[in-house]
Amino acid sequence: MEPRISLVTLGVADLARARRFYEEGLGWPVSSSSTESIVFFRAGGLIVSLYDLEVLAKDANLDRVKDARAFGGIALSHNVAERGGVDRLLEEARAAGAEVLKPAHDTFWGGYSGCFADPDGHVWEIAWNPHFTLAEDGSMRLPE
Repeated sequence: MEPRISLVTLGVADLARARRFYEEGLGWPVSSSSTESIVFFRAGGLIVSLYDLEVLAKDANLDRVKDARAFGGIALSHNVAERGGVDRLLEEARAAGAEVLKPAHDTFWGGYSGCFADPDGHVWEIAWNPHFTLAEDGSMRLPE
């Protein structure tokens, strides 16, 4: 697995409040890719997104109460350029000692992704997103 983080998702208790904080309070411009359920910001060569905390935990196949020690509301994402890269990297992570939390699957947003937890319980999503392209250096580009 190439050492790269494409996207950091922050699980938030109140999406509207969090959006106001980052957009109005800190002055971060919101990407036009944002929706009512997820907010995206460019942050240099990576993307920061805001997503409902309970939905984020469920999406990673975690019970937030039971797995509270391992899941602090942040998911690291590694995006790949091709759909097949998701399966390959999930297998590579499993072979290295990770626990696959959610096998690769077609997503509701039109991509393909799966999740694993590293040996300390940090959640990683491996994703192929046909709507976001990767530059040659691996950085992710949001649509304008």
